[in-house]
Amino acid sequence: MDSVAKAYATQLANIEKKTGLSLEQLTNKVKTSGLTKHGEIREMLMKEFGLGHGDANSLVHHALQTSSYGATIDKSSEGDAVLDDIYTGAKAGLRPIHEGLMQVINELGEFEIAPKKGYVSLRRKKQFAMIGPGTKNRLELGLNMKGVAGTERLLEQPPGGMCQYKVFLTSAEEVNAEVVGWLTEAFQSAG
Repeated sequence: MDSVAKAYATQLANIEKKTGLSLEQLTNKVKTSGLTKHGEIREMLMKEFGLGHGDANSLVHHALQTSSYGATIDKSSEGDAVLDDIYTGAKAGLRPIHEGLMQVINELGEFEIAPKKGYVSLRRKKQFAMIGPGTKNRLELGLNMKGVAGTERLLEQPPGGMCQYKVFLTSAEEVNAEVVGWLTEAFQSAG
């Protein structure tokens, strides 16, 4: 199981703990609610069980078995397939950096993973990070946080972009205490 799959499995296990119900019971609750729209179901789960946006969203995908990454990750090797698609060919050497970052992020707490074409988006109440190849030799870590001064390594981005900062990584060894600090700040800022 890759780090993305582990994070999703952890998220679902934490949802079970929070609600005191099994995934089967929660799925039944969704299917018998009479609601059909994703957003309505998500809101119902947030209100009824006190779940955050990301947890409720993942639970809806799980219950409805929609085409979301999370909906099928526990039933196939799709998690590996997503990363295989992102880190293919000349970019394959960047995958260990991605996995190193995910190890750190998994220790921070609950979050949602939303794979996109070419990168993964990480969310709590809002997106806190993006991880993906910037070039064939460099991984891009996009971070969203406020009140942090940019540095030579933590590059401030123009307003209006997907992330407020970027960090470029060329090896897993560059995932050091400084990067962990920024990830922690971004994670906490997202809710």
